[in-house]
Amino acid sequence: MSLRHYCLAVAAGLLVASGARAVDLHGSPVVLVANPEMGEFYRNTVLFARPVGGGRHIGFIVNRPTQVTLASLFPGHAPSQKLTDPVFLGGPLHTDSVFAVVHRSEHPGGRSLQLATDMFLVMDGETVDRVIEQNRNDARFYAGLVLWRSGELESELQRGFWYALDHDTGVVFRKQTEGLWEELVRRSSRRML
Repeated sequence: MSLRHYCLAVAAGLLVASGARAVDLHGSPVVLVANPEMGEFYRNTVLFARPVGGGRHIGFIVNRPTQVTLASLFPGHAPSQKLTDPVFLGGPLHTDSVFAVVHRSEHPGGRSLQLATDMFLVMDGETVDRVIEQNRNDARFYAGLVLWRSGELESELQRGFWYALDHDTGVVFRKQTEGLWEELVRRSSRRML
């Protein structure tokens, strides 16, 4: 896998869509907690989701660290060797691409999508390289994403697949994600009482 290999067509489409009026759940990003009944790929997952316009959403799984590091993916890239944190499995789509989620208020440049006031998704190789070199302590790296078609996430919520919580950057950048799903299921269940 190359840091330069990215789905630029998808990235360009998302950047264009982000300029449009977002039609979404509540007009802002959310944290999604998989219902305990959820099976298959999303069992016991916590996701971040953000509207991108036209009823579509983009997101990633925040509690699925892999055994892979950037150092092992890119042995010839010296700055990657300094990162020992795992790459997270962000979702089932575009798993052959590495994305960076950066915790900052300023736009990191390149093909980046603002996820929240203090968080950006970086989608192009050159900017991901720069994040690895300059901002690695304020970033998390993902292989893959989740994309919802128009109305798909709303339908999933109506069918009870997810609990939706207010966006929390602390959840996204939490160092230890073990037990996160259980904690948020308890929190969600209390809110429903």
